[in-house]
Amino acid sequence: MASISKPLVPLLHLQQNELGLTIRDYEGAMSTLCAGCGHDSITAAIVRSVFELAIPPHMIAKLSGIGCSSKTPAYFVRGAHGLNSAHGRMVTIATGANAANRELQYIGISGDGDSLSIGLGHLAHAIRRNVRMLYVIENNGVYGLTKGQISASADIDSKSKRGEPNMLAPIDPVLMGLSLGATFVARGFSGDKERLVPILKAGLSHRGFALIDVISPCVQFNDHEGSTKSYQFTRQHEVWATDFVPPHDEILANVPDDGAISVTMHSGSVMRFRSVPEGYDPTDRLSVASYLEERHAKGEIVTGLLYTNEDVPDVHELNMTPDEPLVSILYDKLCPGSDELAKLQERYR
Repeated sequence: MASISKPLVPLLHLQQNELGLTIRDYEGAMSTLCAGCGHDSITAAIVRSVFELAIPPHMIAKLSGIGCSSKTPAYFVRGAHGLNSAHGRMVTIATGANAANRELQYIGISGDGDSLSIGLGHLAHAIRRNVRMLYVIENNGVYGLTKGQISASADIDSKSKRGEPNMLAPIDPVLMGLSLGATFVARGFSGDKERLVPILKAGLSHRGFALIDVISPCVQFNDHEGSTKSYQFTRQHEVWATDFVPPHDEILANVPDDGAISVTMHSGSVMRFRSVPEGYDPTDRLSVASYLEERHAKGEIVTGLLYTNEDVPDVHELNMTPDEPLVSILYDKLCPGSDELAKLQERYR
């Protein structure tokens, strides 16, 4: 994740969070992405989210695969653990790391190629296992790192920069996540940081696999007329669905009690729903999928927190692992020797 170091200039007037850290303490290296890239806006939203949630930098593990999106972890939380893995394999590395140390906050950054093509099978099983992590897909509908080929998320008839229309049906990560049993599904837009930050904070507070698809236009290869992943198209067709309210008394006191649906997160945070059709239930998987299909047929992009379920056990609860992270258990206890192994095997003879 080598990049250009960002000079740390002390600014005394910066706001501090509960840990006494400023937002500068959650920044990373200088970005080497194209100027105006939507991925950099997502980076800024992540920085703001972890700062406001006051997550200790050393308790964050950031991971990525291969692609323009996979450079993002270099640009936030310089004091976190980090690993840039192989193409499409990031989520498998995150699953293994989570098995060893469940106390870290895992943030996986991927792209539509990294997740929906070569890494699709690995992503599907991480969703099934409900690995506790924030999984962000920086979705631009194109392979920007290899000069603009159409990706698996491009809509039918969406045109490449060369004018070639896509003829294959797209893979929608939101609908796919719902069909696989994802416990948290959301969609954001890199050009709308005001709403993206609450979505990311909600995902970081979720007690399972939080899948967030972020439309992130590629200014070099996919921000032209005819693209459905451009800034103009997304702004013209975005429909906002939900919001997230952190657990502060002064904020909760102002939430209107007018029949809006609220869902309490495991952390105690509350999500407030607004601008949704009458009867919209974010806990009803089938109705959410139907609503998304209906909006998609009208050419609309639904953003916000779309579905959540806090009652499904995560990978550790499913496998009844010990509360103490494996990384903290002494070697002699983890590997008691051949005599203990022989006793264990004897029980199954």
